[in-house]
Amino acid sequence: MSEPAVPSDDALMAALAARDLSALGTLYDRYGRVAYGLAYRILGESEGAEDVVHDGFISAWRGAASYRPERGNARGWILSIVHHRAVDVLRRKTAFRSAPLDAAEERSADADTAEEATRNLEHASVRAALEALPPAQRRAIELAYFGGYTHVELSTLLGVPLGTVKGRMRIGLQKLRRALELQRAEGAR
Repeated sequence: MSEPAVPSDDALMAALAARDLSALGTLYDRYGRVAYGLAYRILGESEGAEDVVHDGFISAWRGAASYRPERGNARGWILSIVHHRAVDVLRRKTAFRSAPLDAAEERSADADTAEEATRNLEHASVRAALEALPPAQRRAIELAYFGGYTHVELSTLLGVPLGTVKGRMRIGLQKLRRALELQRAEGAR
């Protein structure tokens, strides 16, 4: 007897838009841990990160009809929601406390070994692509996505014009996308 087919993210998003609660659970099982890691990295605290992930998945549930696969994948869409929520929470706080990523990675999970290995390869690919960027682009991206800084805050922090910050991020993200697409293409061979 064969195992049931694993639904694609797009199929799960369609089911989510149709108010299928099991689709939300499956998406949470797939992306809850990485969403927590992102929120934890931005906020630096476990309880706040858990709240942000919870709120993010509720927002995904409510806004599933607005998901457009032509604009990006479900994983990116969900992580974007979590990222924006975490940054909003961080902005409401008066002081920013950085947290080591190691603490988030030590959190236990029920994921099986194959999923964990795949996730580790994805993380390594992203880290390698980030490291290949010029330092100014890498720093702007890291501060924006992991530090929770806005473009205006980065302009002040880095002492460069706002347009320069936006340009560094746009070009850096384009390079990241190309590098990751190339890595996927090479891995598919």
